[in-house]
Amino acid sequence: METKKIKVEDIIALKGIRKLTMLTAYDYPLASLIDQSGVDMILVGDSLANVVLGLDSTTEVGMSEMLHHAKAVTRGVKRAFVIGDMPYESYQVNPQESAVNARRFIKEAACDAVKLEWFDSCLEATRAIIESGIPTMGHIGLTPQTAAKSGGFKVRGKDAEAASRLIEEAVALQEAGCFSIVLECVPDKISEIITGKLKIPVIGIGAGVGCDGQVLVTYDLLGLYPRHTPKFVKKYTDLTARIQEALAKYKQEVESGIFPDAAHSFTIKQEELDKIKLT
Repeated sequence: METKKIKVEDIIALKGIRKLTMLTAYDYPLASLIDQSGVDMILVGDSLANVVLGLDSTTEVGMSEMLHHAKAVTRGVKRAFVIGDMPYESYQVNPQESAVNARRFIKEAACDAVKLEWFDSCLEATRAIIESGIPTMGHIGLTPQTAAKSGGFKVRGKDAEAASRLIEEAVALQEAGCFSIVLECVPDKISEIITGKLKIPVIGIGAGVGCDGQVLVTYDLLGLYPRHTPKFVKKYTDLTARIQEALAKYKQEVESGIFPDAAHSFTIKQEELDKIKLT
């Protein structure tokens, strides 16, 4: 497999050529596996809050947690394009602070880009980050960080007015300089319109097949997060069941004395053992 590092120019150039793939990662081993699979982009998502830290909301993680996990991810990646998800309130305060926090993902965690969700002053923050030389991915539609304040966790753009607003936001992010956008929980026909209108790649999650690519939370597709499975998630395996089976077998073998056996133990020569004087 090609191990050449993917660059932002490569991502943009693939629009209309083939579908792009993106998955989340939060640690070294999973990031390494995803990288080896050939997936184009890895998002160090703020979904870390839910699937790894057991928190109720993505608003409960900050820069320290995100940078800590981003560093682990980039250590395991050789070719994929790594995007750091800017956490809640790291970019909503003012444009200057947004750029400072975004640069930390690049300088401290070795990410290739950052992603930020749409909010009222999103364009100001986006421009400040891009003008500081940092590749930026936008995110419109359902935006989990502000979902509680904007109608809850439900599909966006289901009427003409809301759909038109999404189209305007997408165009505005492209004009601001974003290299790509994520479109979450949007009717498939609206996603097709936005994808056709933009010159940059549109990555869908719950947005239908018409986007330029797709992203999922890796723990969801692996069946490792049983607390909640959104409609748009396809489980490609059920690792929860497999892990539970392995753990139960380990417990049973330890309790019955089957493990560790000779193959998993170390030995000492008998003549050395005989030299030991026991008191």
